[in-house]
Amino acid sequence: MDETETAFGPLHLRAIGAESAGPVDRISVRDYVREAEIGAFAAERGVTQRIRFNVVLEVAHHAAAREDDVDQVVSYDMIVKAIDRLLSEERVDLLETLAERLAQACLEDRRVSRSFIRVEKLDRIPGALGVEIVRSRVGPDLPRLLPEAPVKTRTRELVDVIYLDCAALKLAGSWLSAIAERGRPAIVCVGPGVEIGAPNTPNARRRGYLLVEMAGLELADMDDRFEVVSSRTEMEWSLDAGVFPIWAPARMAEAGRTRDVPDAASPAELAGWLSAVIEGRLVVVGETQELDVEATFVGWSDPDAINAI
Repeated sequence: MDETETAFGPLHLRAIGAESAGPVDRISVRDYVREAEIGAFAAERGVTQRIRFNVVLEVAHHAAAREDDVDQVVSYDMIVKAIDRLLSEERVDLLETLAERLAQACLEDRRVSRSFIRVEKLDRIPGALGVEIVRSRVGPDLPRLLPEAPVKTRTRELVDVIYLDCAALKLAGSWLSAIAERGRPAIVCVGPGVEIGAPNTPNARRRGYLLVEMAGLELADMDDRFEVVSSRTEMEWSLDAGVFPIWAPARMAEAGRTRDVPDAASPAELAGWLSAVIEGRLVVVGETQELDVEATFVGWSDPDAINAI
């Protein structure tokens, strides 16, 4: 059976086509329509026409469903953003060029083994005309199940992870305004709001993280430009939407418990861990303290000082 027919066809056809290949997971974005200027003919220049995208990705088996962890899945949003970015970057003449670039953009995520792309013009004829391509990152003799791989970090301006200590929280509203109005992407971290000791049980460790989350929720209520998030995927959504994330660490910290994640009794170190994970820059607002990670320190009494960072 033709691979493209298998990918885009009904589920029973895909099941038949996948029988000899072992278990195959697929994600898809279907019938996504955008308007764009595209085409090699003079009549297609200076005007837009509707372009319909259908994308199916074969992905490596992973633990996302078992763990119910959004950060482990290949994001549908990645596909949509790749389409939008390609349409905004450069006008192209050929659907073939657009399809090829989209396939390669999807394959940048190492968990994607194959990309099935269908791109169609909807306004040239009463029906649709288009192209379908299949592109692969693995050869037919290599296993379809790939090892887990980190998500490719999307290129963006360096993100600041800003930790507000207890002293800074005395001026919390002013700090939030200063962070939001300086025009740079930032993720805010806070401590648990009360003094806690180092946890001696897993439950105590989790309680500490939940206390941080409660402090973050109180902070978010002060300024509607901020929202509490618990995963990297949510962080990306917030930053793209122009909303500033306040990190609730329980979910990511528990998922990363084998990677020496600091506990809530050391909130500045915890913020430093997040900064390392997202390859950001740690800014500590408050009293100078010894940290095991590189950080920029800002006094707590002058929110406008954040503009110099």
